[in-house]
Amino acid sequence: MEFVKTRINGAYLIKRNVVQDNRGYFGRLYCSREFKENGIEEEFVQDNICLNKKKNTLRGLHFQTIKEEGKLVACLKGKIWDVCVDLRSDSVSFCQYYAHELSEENQYMLYIPKGCAHGYVTLESNSLLLYKMTEFYIPGNDRGYRYNDPSFGIEWPVKLDNLIISDKDQNLPYYRN
Repeated sequence: MEFVKTRINGAYLIKRNVVQDNRGYFGRLYCSREFKENGIEEEFVQDNICLNKKKNTLRGLHFQTIKEEGKLVACLKGKIWDVCVDLRSDSVSFCQYYAHELSEENQYMLYIPKGCAHGYVTLESNSLLLYKMTEFYIPGNDRGYRYNDPSFGIEWPVKLDNLIISDKDQNLPYYRN
């Protein structure tokens, strides 16, 4: 795997190396040795999977508070625009965001460190995501901020009036409030 530092302190864009032939492809999603060699020491304790049936589905910006979580996000099918927002007030990249396209085709993953919010929008229907989490989900511990919060200035690659978004995400607070 190839680990590329992003402008968010501790976040990495990770290129999966796959071997392809006429049958398809084979590759790794995770190798603890390679992650440790690149400074990611957290243990992943839970895997989540998410299917997004429609293009322009937006989820986020989400995070946990009591037990902050790191996330490794891979798009196994389809295509998404994945976003990491640094919420750590002591970080050099505080209130900045990093975004990148993740897809089955490009084989990229995004590692989002603890203390950051995560969101994405689907660029294709039937986009399937795998999340590896460093903490267990704690009901009632999840929080979020609005996807269009001016504090972050995220440039989404879709028209925001065409989004498919949950009522919960649509009504998340703005950061400065």
